[in-house]
Amino acid sequence: MPTSSMKVDDPLDDFAHREITLQDVAKRVHVAGAGPAVIVMTEMPGISPHVARFSRWVRDAGFTVYMPSLFGRDGAVPGADEGAAIFQRACVSAEFRALAANQSSPVTRWLMALARFAHQECGGPGVGAIGMCFTGNFALTMMLEPAVLAPVLSQPSLPLNDPGGLEIAPDDLRTVSDRLKREDLTVLAYRFEGDHFCRAQRFAAYAQALGDRFVGRVLPDASANTDVAPFFARHVPTPHSVVTAHLIDEAGQPTIAARDEILAFFRSRLSPPDTCSAGD
Repeated sequence: MPTSSMKVDDPLDDFAHREITLQDVAKRVHVAGAGPAVIVMTEMPGISPHVARFSRWVRDAGFTVYMPSLFGRDGAVPGADEGAAIFQRACVSAEFRALAANQSSPVTRWLMALARFAHQECGGPGVGAIGMCFTGNFALTMMLEPAVLAPVLSQPSLPLNDPGGLEIAPDDLRTVSDRLKREDLTVLAYRFEGDHFCRAQRFAAYAQALGDRFVGRVLPDASANTDVAPFFARHVPTPHSVVTAHLIDEAGQPTIAARDEILAFFRSRLSPPDTCSAGD
């Protein structure tokens, strides 16, 4: 993949920009690649150049990426003031449950429909999904959709006001836990040790709820990139974004090892592809 600057807006011109209507709701979805489908859900405050870079890594690993626009300006470098405004709007949006434990965000129903849609387009045994930060837990809730086989939770940060809370309804959590055991599936999760938004209590709650089906990885704070965009510099005081803003793109780095483990996880769960192209 060609190297491009993470400090300028990304035109996303190597993605097909599609308007996909599901459950009577239309959202823009950026699609690229060929192979089994993987849903990449952006972190706050939107699809940054770092999020797009991660999606390209997934694409280049042999998958069709579906990257829905959930908030923010697609491709924009996260600005401090603009990013804060996007965050505040998302916190009061009816699509999200930013401050409520034991509830599943309504947008996850649309995302499950997207997983079904992507599976129909791409074929194969199922779909991968990764959520980050604000969307971090969404990949777990999406396990209610049978097509989703490979869920990854990167620094799951909701609910914001309860470090040990889980952003999923109890009945949904029990259903997912039963499915993980029944189908011999696992959930991968990542956080930095000192992350103020995704603390140790949350991983402990996942482990209690899911047992050994939950595989949590904790990275040392010293392994985080410190050259970050203005939004992160002002509003995210600790290492946070494992495979995006705080990833150090150098061989041997723990964040690169995390990225590679995620790609290997997708490969292990999603068999050789029925070919799927990005389309229009």
